[in-house]
Amino acid sequence: MEEGKYAKNENKESNIVFSKSVAAGKRVYYLDVKRSGRGDLFMVITESKKVFIENSPQPFHFEKHKVFLYKEDFDKFITALNETLLYVKENSETDLSHIKEIKDTFDTDSEDTIHFNLDF
Repeated sequence: MEEGKYAKNENKESNIVFSKSVAAGKRVYYLDVKRSGRGDLFMVITESKKVFIENSPQPFHFEKHKVFLYKEDFDKFITALNETLLYVKENSETDLSHIKEIKDTFDTDSEDTIHFNLDF
């Protein structure tokens, strides 16, 4: 294997430029903004869940699921997320009045600056 490719694969997490995490019981959600090799920003949403293994030398492992979201799809994704949250809020048997709509779907000042105005 070429040295450059090995180094790049070993440090694939190092291109994270911004990160937020949400702890939710046995799960943790990571919202990472990364920069591609060409300099474009994209988002990776990762669900990490602690899974326990019986009769194993290692009692648990983390199961991870990732969604890659590219900036050209942010507007459509946020619109669909807003519609989905609204549907759940309106059709849930429990009180979800604390869930607010996403205010502005997608706003960009320039190609390098991406703003989400989320209000939950």
